[in-house]
Amino acid sequence: MTRILTVLVMLGLLSGCSSLGSLVSGEDNSEPPAPLEDLVDALPLKRIWSADVGVGYDEQFVRLVPAAQGEQLFVADRKGRVIALNISNGKRNWEARTKTTVSAGPGTGEGLVLVGTSDAEVLALDAEDGSLLWTAFVSSEVLAVPRVDSGVVVVQTSDGKVAGLSVTDGQRLWIYDRSVPVLTLRGTSTPAVERGLVVAGFANGKLAALSSKNGMVAWESSIAIPRGRSELERMVDIDADPVISGRTVYAATFQGRVVALDIQSGDIIWQKDMSSYAGIGVDFAQLYVTDEGSNIWALSRELGASVWKQDKLANRMVTGPEPFGSYIAVGDFEGYVHLLSRYDGHIVARGLVDKKGVKATPLALNDRLFVYGSGGVLAAFALPQE
Repeated sequence: MTRILTVLVMLGLLSGCSSLGSLVSGEDNSEPPAPLEDLVDALPLKRIWSADVGVGYDEQFVRLVPAAQGEQLFVADRKGRVIALNISNGKRNWEARTKTTVSAGPGTGEGLVLVGTSDAEVLALDAEDGSLLWTAFVSSEVLAVPRVDSGVVVVQTSDGKVAGLSVTDGQRLWIYDRSVPVLTLRGTSTPAVERGLVVAGFANGKLAALSSKNGMVAWESSIAIPRGRSELERMVDIDADPVISGRTVYAATFQGRVVALDIQSGDIIWQKDMSSYAGIGVDFAQLYVTDEGSNIWALSRELGASVWKQDKLANRMVTGPEPFGSYIAVGDFEGYVHLLSRYDGHIVARGLVDKKGVKATPLALNDRLFVYGSGGVLAAFALPQE
């Protein structure tokens, strides 16, 4: 591996699990982070508003990301605060203090705001006023954002299970179970959900398509096969969220491959050797991947061929890539957001969001980009005018 982050503690010592504990942000055993170069003819990146939305997220890998529904933007912090803001100006509409240790979310849908906790809970809040509607208990810590589809809340837990819960009261409707390898990265990819289909990735390198109604399996596909003599060498976690676009599913694994699959059969259309856990993004023509070394790639959606590679952010703990107009947005461990040209990958703009870093993939909505920093700063930027 080109990049192995320092292990703080084995979760097995804390909770009986056999997965890796939290990984130290910014530490690298191979090469130091690339210094930021001055940008030539940089585009102005205009900050529309920013807000302090709590303590942010701690040093453990948790998936706290902004989410939108209607004219509201939702965000949660590690100490259980869930906040709804006006998308246009960042003003608070409501704030709920759940008194839980939030580890994933928010997810939205059908009038709900959903968060997962480190204590194996899923909380459903009313999107209008933040009142608690129900609490459901699941099998283990929730590190994937809860999703909603056709009256079902889909939740993936860190022990390899995916559960369907009723949006009405949180009662369990079905469960799908996958065994977890002895050693895994701390993290769980968030399932992709669309029109009755749930596509979930697992720590054994497999991808499964399930019915959101009853959990029945439509297909399973091995994205990467564990190889090597040690458990570290055999890690092939799918921590990057799978993406559904049209009739194709895109997925990436750690120490494995990036693949495109047929959504109906699960057959692999193309594959490319690459290690990724940060994330992938898709636009109308290209697939974008942040690899294990924080290089950002653009691949052809049709064939998987490399279009460009940006290596000037190497080892900067870059987030997953988010398409944003003619650009690709990523954050880094020093708290900067960078915009790359989708045509050739060169860096066209940069802005500082949070000095404690940015680990959450930015969220693009039309001509606005929302970036959530580790220290609790949420910033909104406008699409640059060339």
